[in-house]
Formats: sequence, C-alpha cells, structure tokens
Amino acid sequence: MISEVKVFAPGTVANVGCGFDVLGFALQHPGDYVTIRKTDAEGIRIKKITGDEGKLPLDPDKNTAGVAANEFMKKFAIKTGIELEITKGMSLGSGLGSSAASAAAALFGLNRLFNTRADKTTLLLCGLKAEKVACGSAHADNIAPSLLGGFVLIRSYNPLDIVSLSFPEDLFCTVVCPLIKLPTKKMRKVLPKKISLQTAVRQWGNVAGLVAGLTKKDYDLISRSLKDFIVEPKRSKFIPFFQQVKSRALASGALGCSISGSGPSIFALCQGRHSADKVAASMAEVYKNKNISHKIYVSSVNREGPKLC
Repeated sequence: MISEVKVFAPGTVANVGCGFDVLGFALQHPGDYVTIRKTDAEGIRIKKITGDEGKLPLDPDKNTAGVAANEFMKKFAIKTGIELEITKGMSLGSGLGSSAASAAAALFGLNRLFNTRADKTTLLLCGLKAEKVACGSAHADNIAPSLLGGFVLIRSYNPLDIVSLSFPEDLFCTVVCPLIKLPTKKMRKVLPKKISLQTAVRQWGNVAGLVAGLTKKDYDLISRSLKDFIVEPKRSKFIPFFQQVKSRALASGALGCSISGSGPSIFALCQGRHSADKVAASMAEVYKNKNISHKIYVSSVNREGPKLC
C-alpha cells in the first residue's frame, strides 16, 4: 500500500470570454504540485509551501488544498493523518486558477493514496468548498477543468452538471500575465448587478456559438463567438494596456482574446502552435515596450488533468 504521492494539476483559463462562470479549459502549464503522505498523527498538516513568496496560509482551514483535503477525508470517514507539501507554479491572483490547481492536485492525490475510487462529481463538490474559501463563491470553471482536463461547460450548479466538450486537436492558447495582482473577490465586486435583455441575448448567442464552434471544429465560428459584452468591459479597466494587448493579438492572427478568469492574465486562442507563438510575441511586446514585468505561456489544451509525478 502506498504511503505517499506527488501530483501535478494544471492551471486553467476560466470564463473563456463570453462564458462567465460556465466555461473553462485546462493548460499544459503552468500548474501546481502537491505531495501528500500518510502520517501517524491525526488530522491534516501543511508542512511547507514554496513558490508563494510566503503569502499563503499553512492553516489547512484557510488553504484551498487543506480545505479540499478536509472535505474529502470527511466524505470517506478517513481517520489517517496526512501531511501536504505544496509547490506553486504560478503567481497568486494571476487569473489562472492557482487556488483551484492546488485543490485539484490534493483531491486527485488523496483519491489515489486511499484508493477510494471517488467519482468526478464527488471530487468536484469537495473542490467547490475550497474555491468558496479562496474566492468567496463556489464557481467551478477553474476547479472542473483542472480536475477533468480539456474544455468544460458547467450547465448547472444546483444540481452540479458538468459537460466535457470536444474541441479541435490543434487549438492552442497564449497567455500573457502582467505581474500585478487582481484578487478574485475584488474583481467580482466590479461586475454589473443588472444587464439589459438585449445584452444578455448577445451574450447567450456567443456562448452557444463558442460551444458549437469547439465541437464542430469551426475556427471561424469560434472566432466570431469569442466576444464578451458583460464582464470584459468592467474588468479590463484594471489591466494595464489591455486594449493594446488585445489589438496586437487579433492583428497577429489570434482567433479571439479576452481576460483569463478575473485577470490580470490575458489569453488568446489560436489555430496551431506557430500562430500561438507569433501571437505571444506580439502580446508580450506591448509590456516589454512599457517596461512592465510579465510572464508568457504558450500551451495546447491539457486533455488529462492532474497526473502523478
């Protein structure tokens, strides 16, 4: 019987433009690593966190990996003590699902460590409790793709109904992350409380069009549908030079460009690696010229989700 596992779980792009809280997909990189080992002592202990600049709590009741682990242990009445070590592979508050990746890695690892064979819905429900602690709301568009891989649609939250979507083989994503922090809780406060029916109809059409474009592998339809009339206009004001970065991405051949999660990361979907690299150079050039520190990632869509290391 194994006594220790190490798991990688991927970062994610949530919302995907028009799909606020209902669409998300997993990246090949960046992501988080969580090592879990059984201990003689009872309870959950987070021994060490690296890559967070000392900002994340070791208290398991305040850390997403710890909260997810606690929910899992309660669900399966596991009394064995465990110890966690977390390595963060992305900046906090980057808009790439950092909190969800740690929770997903912990849940996947515990399921293997204790051979509980929990189904995906059970793991997701545990992960949603962790997301609520981190972000103030139990949204699934980060934790679901991080756990399941690929593109996901959250059709319903109550009851939870997650749909895995097919998508083109050569779909790539470029992400540029200016190194500023935009906490999810803060960025949710800037969202409009009401929208017009006309705006809602336009947004619904784009969500449906994006899902159809992905499943039909219709790049033109994907491109036409990657437009957000509700969230992007409010949040983009907090991201430096967002419009310039977006304009450069589209001019360089991106299918579409918008905010990843709550920002500040900006993502662009592209057809093929060559196009994604070209778009990456154009997007990054804006921040280079403005002397703004940033990170850049080019990734295909991660189809497998978490994996043992």
